[in-house]
Amino acid sequence: MLSRADTQQYPEVRPDLPPRSRGVIALVEENCTVCMLCARECPDWCIYIDSHKETTPAPEGGRPRAHNVLDRFAIDFSLCMYCGICIEVCPFDALFWSPEFEYAEGDIRNLLHEKDRLGEWVRSVPVPPPHEPNAEPPKEVAGAARPARERPAARQTAPDRPATTPPNTPGETAGTPGETPGTPAPGTPETRPGTPSGQQGGHAAVRAIRPPGALPKKPAAPPATPPSSTEEPPFAGPSSSDGPPEGERPKRGPEEPPERPGTVEES
Repeated sequence: MLSRADTQQYPEVRPDLPPRSRGVIALVEENCTVCMLCARECPDWCIYIDSHKETTPAPEGGRPRAHNVLDRFAIDFSLCMYCGICIEVCPFDALFWSPEFEYAEGDIRNLLHEKDRLGEWVRSVPVPPPHEPNAEPPKEVAGAARPARERPAARQTAPDRPATTPPNTPGETAGTPGETPGTPAPGTPETRPGTPSGQQGGHAAVRAIRPPGALPKKPAAPPATPPSSTEEPPFAGPSSSDGPPEGERPKRGPEEPPERPGTVEES
């Protein structure tokens, strides 16, 4: 009551709104790739997107590329809760906040803004604040200032040299015309480096090469020798002549009568 009232004469005087005020959502149609992230993340499902695919021929005979073409982008502001999730999740900066708020309608159906009307709000989007002097530069600016990678230089191939025959070393004899130096004469056994001199030529010079993955053969076991007479035969277990085993009673045949105590057989 003691302070003077500050009355803004609206609409003659426009209010001074903060730069981050949420008035209406503006659309930059050129940046939209129809990724559908904004429509999926919207909690009110008030964004409607339609598109189709077109094939563009690649230059220089490459494979043709398919890309999405935006047909419809509409926002129903009668359902929008102005949370700003669609603007935050857009990876290509196609949606922005505009401080405009004078879009009231007498009919609620007119609050459905199509892409043409959403594009008109782009002119009122404020310029982003300047970058802080001591902060890291944006990724877009840093990527543009980075020098391009230099392609590796092509390898220089050496010119073809004429084939020359090596000179004869001391101890070697020149062969007959038409023979390559160092080849054995016909009829002589082939010599291999690293083999003894006594095994050169014939079957002695052939070495058995084990194929990969094969195991070496085990040495043959010595033949079994028959047991000598001095050795004791192995125990074969109790026989029937030794009697029943301990703890079992002998069984009687059906023909033998049982013996009665106190009776004597007459002779």
